[in-house]
Amino acid sequence: MSTTLKVTIAGAGIGGLAAATALARSGHPVTVAERAPEVGEVGAGIQISPNGMAVIRAIGAADALEPVSLKATAVRLFDGPTGREILALDLKKYGRGLEWRFVHRARLIEVLKAAAEGAGATVETGREIEPPPEGAALPGDDLLIGADGLHSKVRARVDEASKPFFTKQVAWRAIIPGDGPSVAEVHLGPGRHVVSYPLPGGMRNIVAVEERSAWAEEGWSHSDHPGNLRGAFAGFSPRVRGWLDAVDDCFLWGLFRHRVADRWWDRQQVLLGDAAHPTLPFLAQGANMALEDAWALSDAVSSSPLAEGLPRYQDQRRERVLRVVAAATTNARNYHLKFPPVRFAAHSVLRLAGLLAPAQPLRRFDWLYGHDVTKGD
Repeated sequence: MSTTLKVTIAGAGIGGLAAATALARSGHPVTVAERAPEVGEVGAGIQISPNGMAVIRAIGAADALEPVSLKATAVRLFDGPTGREILALDLKKYGRGLEWRFVHRARLIEVLKAAAEGAGATVETGREIEPPPEGAALPGDDLLIGADGLHSKVRARVDEASKPFFTKQVAWRAIIPGDGPSVAEVHLGPGRHVVSYPLPGGMRNIVAVEERSAWAEEGWSHSDHPGNLRGAFAGFSPRVRGWLDAVDDCFLWGLFRHRVADRWWDRQQVLLGDAAHPTLPFLAQGANMALEDAWALSDAVSSSPLAEGLPRYQDQRRERVLRVVAAATTNARNYHLKFPPVRFAAHSVLRLAGLLAPAQPLRRFDWLYGHDVTKGD
């Protein structure tokens, strides 16, 4: 270790708590400050892909995660209106022992909070961090980590605040009673799609995205009438409509594009997760990128002085995150093909690929899922 740092982390989300665990296990005193009065039931289901699971294992949280999550076995793509299967991806055959998991965000937060506190970190709720005034310096052994999300106060001190624009897409989140095989289903339609997968406890997570010009506010906590969700997908298959008929409560938010920060650090302040690189939800990588950031940052500042470690952290992470953001944007376009001949041709190519080379569609993402940040590759 280069030196022992006094670390303060703004935000007790996935990235902040994972960073707290990694840093505390490396011998740094860590305090996590969460502005909410408690770390509680927030969000809905999320997918942890193998690159994120590598960090979960490395910080010693995999055993605690297993009983509150489900191991995914497959991803299946369907034509939304007809319900016809387009492609089935068998995750068990992907190889190399890689693992996907479905978990409610609140359960993951509980696991990570327990891991952080078990490693010696302190988590304080009802406390909001105010970064030092512009030009003011922190003490020499202090490090402030901005894991404070889309509207990060730390980002405003480190880089220009993100100026997002509405993508003319909105998303609904809902959880309904339901079970079934541990499979993620993606139902694709013109200008819209639905993703659904089971969660522990006999529940099913639903995310539904629609292209539309009507603006919606950013954020996860805005309620909407389930009838609006059902109306947007009235032309989908009976299977999807059955899920949506079971929705009693749902949340709607607008999808906004945010610029990846040009600069992730300034002196003894550094960004992590959505504070540095908000990502659209078309590749299920927001949580996984935050987990990768957490490990990379801890490793960088634990093995080098801050003046070397923080630039190394940015250099290691920024190009990868830009590639993920670009891939998510491409998925958004491919999911919502509108012109019937183009949709038919694209779906036909996927079906043929699934028949001739079943593993190839996932192999295209080896660079993403096969990356293990804990091994430095």
